[in-house]
Amino acid sequence: MSFQAYIDNITIKTGKTPDQIREEAISQSIITEDMKATTFTNWLKNEYQLGHGHAMALWKYFIEHEWIVTKYSSM
Repeated sequence: MSFQAYIDNITIKTGKTPDQIREEAISQSIITEDMKATTFTNWLKNEYQLGHGHAMALWKYFIEHEWIVTKYSSM
C-alpha cells in the first residue's frame, strides 16, 4: 500500500481529512512540544479506531507538514 493510500484510507475510515484531525488534536491539546509518537498514535487508535500502520502514517504526515516537530523532523 502506498503512503498516499494510507492517508486516503484514513480519510475514508474517519470521515476526516488530516487537516481536520490536526484541528481536533489541537483542540484536545494532544500536540505538545515534546510529543512522542506513542502518545499521538495511541490517541489516534482510541479516538478514531485506527490501526498501528495507519496511525504511524498519520504521524509521518504530521511531521512532514511540520505540524509536529521532533528531533528527526529534518532528517
